Amino acid sequence: MPRPPLPPDIDEFFRRPNPAVVASIRSNGTPHTVATWYAWDGEHVLLNMDEGRLRLRFMRRNPHVALTALDEKGWHRHVSVAGRIESIVEDGGLRDIDRLALHYTGQPFGTRDRRRFSAVVAVETWHAWAGAGPWRPNRSSTANPTRHD
Repeated sequence: MPRPPLPPDIDEFFRRPNPAVVASIRSNGTPHTVATWYAWDGEHVLLNMDEGRLRLRFMRRNPHVALTALDEKGWHRHVSVAGRIESIVEDGGLRDIDRLALHYTGQPFGTRDRRRFSAVVAVETWHAWAGAGPWRPNRSSTANPTRHD
């Protein structure tokens, strides 16, 4: 899959520790949304969850997910991505959750006695909205050759 076409200003925003919401799909086809931490490496989104989280079960059953990152100064500026889970692996050494915790809080993750799992999302489409901000309203694209600006 080609690299998602995120322009530099949107890529920079998406790399920040923004408040975010992830959507997965329940077995009955309805969406399940929850606040989450994430990390963006320019191609993939890293998510991490406790073994008991419903979204882990839903992601294992259906790999389609979406994530919206909101600007902490105002929800009207946001980036949304959608894609597929490429992998779900146990975070045995808690390396991934520590990476996310350091990104968001500056401290390693505090709870060390529960199994955790990391999901890597390959981004297929994106959408950015800035209202009156520096991004053009309703700027979006897909990871295929067709681009809509």
